[in-house]
Amino acid sequence: MYQTIDRWVFRLAAAMALLGGAVLVALVFLTVISVTGRALVFAGLGPVPGDFELVEAGTAFAVFAFLPWCQLTRAHASVEIFTMGLPASFNRALLILSDLLMLAIALLFFWRHGLGTLDARRYGETTFILQFPLWWAYAASMIGAAVFVIVAVWCFITHIRSSEPAGSEPALS
Repeated sequence: MYQTIDRWVFRLAAAMALLGGAVLVALVFLTVISVTGRALVFAGLGPVPGDFELVEAGTAFAVFAFLPWCQLTRAHASVEIFTMGLPASFNRALLILSDLLMLAIALLFFWRHGLGTLDARRYGETTFILQFPLWWAYAASMIGAAVFVIVAVWCFITHIRSSEPAGSEPALS
């Protein structure tokens, strides 16, 4: 059962990261088109209207989309020089503590971002040029925040299980 969940969490985090990457690639193309249009104003072209609004919303989504993969692969910045010489049991405890803290951060992001989404929807705020509701960008980012919580919970459970004493059910690596 745990291996099935592990595969599902891995695929979910990978899909979010790929989606975030696709959004960033689209934003690069949008920026190139907009800058090219600005450079060719004399030829009747111009910038893409609302390009900066789309880049802001897309970048926010991409950041939240990358968080689950970053947590799952332990790609966060770490300073191992202080822990290299410490006992393995201390490093396992530190890993569990860091997973617990990351879970708390993921829950905080999800909770506060959810409240921000509801506020943006309630007030009906829109972007300046394109006039699309701001809460759409918040809601899109909530998807990544929710997956971040799922992955953080799974990482915490996985590392708790890996530190169980011998004779218990084998842990996933």
